[in-house]
Amino acid sequence: MGESAKKVKIGIYFATWWGLNVVFNIYNKKVLNAYPYPWLTSTLSLAMGSLIMLVSWATRIAEAPSTDLDFWKALFPVALAHSIGHVAATVSMSKVAVSFTHIIKSAEPAFSVLVSRFFLGESFPPGVYLSLLPIIGGCGLAAVTELNFNMIGFVGAMISNLAFVFRNIFSKKGMKGKSVSGMNYYACLSILSLVILTPFAIAVEGPQMWAAGWEKALTDIGPNFIWWLVAQSVFYHLYNQVSYMSLDEISPLTFSIGNTMKRISVIVSSIIIFRTPVQPVNALGAAIAVMGTFLYSQSTFIADSPTKTLFAFSGQRDKKTHCRELVLQLIKGKEVVEALKDGDSTSSSSSKYLRPLDFDKVGQAWRNIAV
Repeated sequence: MGESAKKVKIGIYFATWWGLNVVFNIYNKKVLNAYPYPWLTSTLSLAMGSLIMLVSWATRIAEAPSTDLDFWKALFPVALAHSIGHVAATVSMSKVAVSFTHIIKSAEPAFSVLVSRFFLGESFPPGVYLSLLPIIGGCGLAAVTELNFNMIGFVGAMISNLAFVFRNIFSKKGMKGKSVSGMNYYACLSILSLVILTPFAIAVEGPQMWAAGWEKALTDIGPNFIWWLVAQSVFYHLYNQVSYMSLDEISPLTFSIGNTMKRISVIVSSIIIFRTPVQPVNALGAAIAVMGTFLYSQSTFIADSPTKTLFAFSGQRDKKTHCRELVLQLIKGKEVVEALKDGDSTSSSSSKYLRPLDFDKVGQAWRNIAV
């Protein structure tokens, strides 16, 4: 695929991802306003996604993944964290404005750094820590100036942040070496999350509450309520599916920037559609927090970029083995292996270890990585 065609494809991914996410958040809030049972609606969205993929596999629209017991064991902690994060975010949106939930959820990078630092012992360069200041400050400013502040909504968004951080950590640690596409990975995640969440939804809310709320919602809204519920569930799966599929095509940095822009689009669109009252200082806090998220993505990419390490070692023959191992750990993809093979010259000239052309291949593979 040519460079121009690839840019168009990525643009379509982004536009679809943002559009589906905006539509999901609109219908999700409509459903929660009429039917305030976040545990059930969270479960239904996972059930719809699971059903869509099971049908796709059965009809061969999509190729079913090849999995084993070890795969599902590794996926379990990821699914548990995903279930907690999903239902906590839905609980938050049932209590506060969509825009406020997403402003607080923009603080997820701060949780990621803190968990990685104090629980995993990882260290970060100063730029990463500095990028957390606008995130924390912006979220704090938005919270204290929120006109319709609700503690359950605030805590729900915070729990969702923490849960999704652990989901990402478990995914990176437990799913290494598991060759499943982004689309099928999220499908398996949805199925296992559904199994985990269903008994808790029944215990927390239960069929009696759901039945009473269902009758009231149909009385107040009419048949449109059923459409809202179906749309909310379908669009939840579709936007997540597209986001995971996009990871197969773009770099983590591009994905992070796209995620930041997605959050902006959701915040702005929800304020307009639901006519959410916003004070100027509240809007300022949101802007600062989102900008901090963007700076964080830039800082972490620079810190993690393998290119510097490659250049540092490319002229040192005694570092050849270490460099190869480092690249293979950081970058997944056939192109990288081919690049390393091409650069594995028998010549005594150490400069031929990785030629400029090979760096281009490594860069291309880095852009196609799925983390």
